[in-house]
Amino acid sequence: METVTLSEARVYVGTYNKYNSGSLFGKWLDLSDYSDKDEFMEACRELHKDDQDPEFMFQDYENIPEALISESWLSDKFFELRDAIEKLSETQQEAFFVWCDHHNSDISEEDADDLISSFEDEYQGEYKDEEDYAYEIVEECYDLPEFAKTYFDYSAFARDLFMTDYWMDNGFVFRCA
Repeated sequence: METVTLSEARVYVGTYNKYNSGSLFGKWLDLSDYSDKDEFMEACRELHKDDQDPEFMFQDYENIPEALISESWLSDKFFELRDAIEKLSETQQEAFFVWCDHHNSDISEEDADDLISSFEDEYQGEYKDEEDYAYEIVEECYDLPEFAKTYFDYSAFARDLFMTDYWMDNGFVFRCA
């Protein structure tokens, strides 16, 4: 999975009129320069002020999940989501999009703060593998004497944990909701 960094999102904005007339004229706009969609759309109108009633065409984009953009549409939720995930670390942001994919969350429609809250409830961290997570659970939750830890079957414990209570993708561990 390619890492998406919403704070570095950019869009190449042209118009259908220019495109249909054989021109690819447009410009890359960094969405970090705009506080909301209205401000972004105003910049698009200013860029293409020579078109009467321009129909914008987002010909290319970077660092924006496909659920938030298409050739002729940018989700109203983009700026809300961008601002909400800024408090997450880069690793957590990557895990957030893995989590969204797993849950089939419609990030273009759902409330950003609710999504972040649900993600934070389920996200456990980044681990080498399931057994690595099992080691941490044993250390944190069980008061085993050192000699018992040498006999403990971490592999079987991990298998049991991930059968029903947890899931892992791309090294990120999540608690099942």
